[in-house]
Amino acid sequence: MPWRARDVRPLLLRRWVGRPQLKRGPLGRDGNPMTRPALLFLSALAFAPVVLSAQQEKPHSHAPEAGFVPDSATAVRIAEAIWIPIYGQAQIENERPFTAALKDGVWTVTGSLHAAPGKMAKGGVALAEISQRDGRILRVSHGK
Repeated sequence: MPWRARDVRPLLLRRWVGRPQLKRGPLGRDGNPMTRPALLFLSALAFAPVVLSAQQEKPHSHAPEAGFVPDSATAVRIAEAIWIPIYGQAQIENERPFTAALKDGVWTVTGSLHAAPGKMAKGGVALAEISQRDGRILRVSHGK
């Protein structure tokens, strides 16, 4: 049996001997030497903004300890600046004096309702809620 002595590989491995070898990598890429550097360049280009933004300093900003709306006078001025374009100068002037109360870091500013002597007042007043910390307008309303 000299023909058997030439091939001592197991039967399963002998079946693959006659098939041609593929010249591609495991993911189907050919052996182009420019593929890897191009891929590295593109991934570096994609991640550059992320790296650069992480290294930039934050812009300087100062936040007062008492917040940007530290007192009732500031809260009233902010409320008036909001109300006048919405309800009109005449309406807001009729609701003076304004009161501002601070509760849980929120200024609540309201107008006053005036009535003639001996009569009941009708209508409502303007209301604004303003964050003491950053001056955000949380609520604007007007009673009926």
